Amino acid sequence: MIIDTHVHLDDARYKNDIDNVLKRSIEHDVRKWIIPGADPKTLQRAITLSEKYEDIYFSVGVHPYDASAYNPKYFEQFLKHEKCVAVGECGLDYYRLPEEKKEISFYKNLQKEIFIDQINLANKYKLPMIIHIRDASLDSFEVLMHSKPEKGGVLHCYNADEQLLKLSEFGFYFGVGGVITFHNAKKLVNILPKISLEKLLLETDAPYLTPVPFRGKRNEPAYTHYIAQKISDLLGIKYTQLCEITTQNAQRLFF
Repeated sequence: MIIDTHVHLDDARYKNDIDNVLKRSIEHDVRKWIIPGADPKTLQRAITLSEKYEDIYFSVGVHPYDASAYNPKYFEQFLKHEKCVAVGECGLDYYRLPEEKKEISFYKNLQKEIFIDQINLANKYKLPMIIHIRDASLDSFEVLMHSKPEKGGVLHCYNADEQLLKLSEFGFYFGVGGVITFHNAKKLVNILPKISLEKLLLETDAPYLTPVPFRGKRNEPAYTHYIAQKISDLLGIKYTQLCEITTQNAQRLFF
């Protein structure tokens, strides 16, 4: 069995065919799914899906792009839900920032403030975290080392920054998705062997980051098996062994 640890099934692009999406996923042995809490506007749909389908779970959080929409009182009511397995997706993303220095400083500080607050929530409710980092490795590392999430978490869509590998010593795992199949993913391909197998998780980030050979199409959790196959080929281990190890890792972290 494979667990897709990061799949946006609450996205509107699955609204009309979610049953078929899950059916195709199961046909490829992807049998458990975690919906990351990235957008407050779709959180209720994620919860509804988790209540309808036995093997769908969700997390609660705010993507750094939506930091201004963070409402701890609203989120906190869902953190005790039996299907809530993490806090996030949260973190730091400096890829798209305003050009003026004053605005850059404001948005960076806002992201850090909301990130730290979500770490505190994770610690309060004894939950792991789903972390998003883009163009902000140093600041993210410093925040995580200072605030210290007690239950660790996963660096979603791991960006191949070697410094971040040190977080494995503090209960963090590394989510690898469709990017590993891209032709320009040399940095991630090169660093992949440095990730301990016991700290590796599979994810699609669907409907985004569709793996080869389906680039340009809507991503689906069924495609997790292409990611697993690519990783097993790169590492020189059996596909079934990789699936078993990464499933055990996900079970250990989230369930």
